[in-house]
Amino acid sequence: MASPGNIPQNEKSKSFDIVETYHQLLKEDPDLTMPVAAIEALIELLVQSRAVTVYETLDLVKTQSDYLKSRIPNSISLSAGTDLFQRYMISSLKPSSTGNFDTMRQHLLSNGRLFVSRAKAGREKIATYGRHFVRDGSVVLTHGGSRVVGALLGKAAEASKSGGNVRFKVIYVMNDARSSESKAVVSTLRAKGVPVATISEGAVGYAMGKVNLVIVGAEGVVENGGIISRLGTYQIALLAKAAGKPFYVAAESHKFVRLYPLGQYDLGIDQEVIVFKTDKEDLSSEEKKFAERTPEIEEKKEYFAPGMDMPKPNTAVDAVDFTPPALVSALITEEGVLTPSAVSEELISVWW
Repeated sequence: MASPGNIPQNEKSKSFDIVETYHQLLKEDPDLTMPVAAIEALIELLVQSRAVTVYETLDLVKTQSDYLKSRIPNSISLSAGTDLFQRYMISSLKPSSTGNFDTMRQHLLSNGRLFVSRAKAGREKIATYGRHFVRDGSVVLTHGGSRVVGALLGKAAEASKSGGNVRFKVIYVMNDARSSESKAVVSTLRAKGVPVATISEGAVGYAMGKVNLVIVGAEGVVENGGIISRLGTYQIALLAKAAGKPFYVAAESHKFVRLYPLGQYDLGIDQEVIVFKTDKEDLSSEEKKFAERTPEIEEKKEYFAPGMDMPKPNTAVDAVDFTPPALVSALITEEGVLTPSAVSEELISVWW
């Protein structure tokens, strides 16, 4: 019986490590999104694969996709890419298709690379659509270090520099745990002539009175039009709603994921955000005996395959939260501006 540790050891891809390839792609290109990195990793898998039938190819991609998702603590975003690529493969690699398998395979690879290039270009389209939301004299609040939001604000700043009449300011919510990322975003905007004020996460409610609109990014856009994004997005959306300020989400359509969470704790991933602790010194003698008999996390390694590192739960630094569609004013995508209710229609058009 296959164990979790040997799932990807298919004889067609023994020398290929999809997890390592995925991480390497993200490291080499900091602007690459997780879904696109997952698709590029799968394309590289097909390049190195020796599969000779449609069934073998589909089975290989599915097995490796599942393995990749099992090795990443927060696989929501990348699963959008793997699921989309599998759907594209199923529609392309049909047994009734004309031509031999090699011809179909090459067609699949070339179209896959074309999809990746279009996905990368989507950020520029979103910036073009979204810059019109930034009006003259407006104050924009953002957080999370989203690359697409950075491109959008940068495009608005360029319009101002080229003789336009858009002069705006940005309030950036700093994250102490990701200070280097936050400082990089702030520095980039200031270098383009945009006045930026930085505030702590606890000052969002205080600053909301000076804000005209909120623009954030997303790691995933779910079926009901809600978003999964950096921890803290939900509370910003709540405050914006209470203050009557529009809350916009800038996200590429390849981040639309087939997921329907019912709340914060229904995302399908492990997160160590709320951790209750107590000192053993405060326990009674009987409770101490019970605690000593209870295996600690370090003692559970024997239950897993030797040498296998299990993915760790998201800590507060990497954690995400769910913002329901009722708090989202609109989604800015490369396909145009969508209402949250339109997300399900977009997913239906892709999958059915």
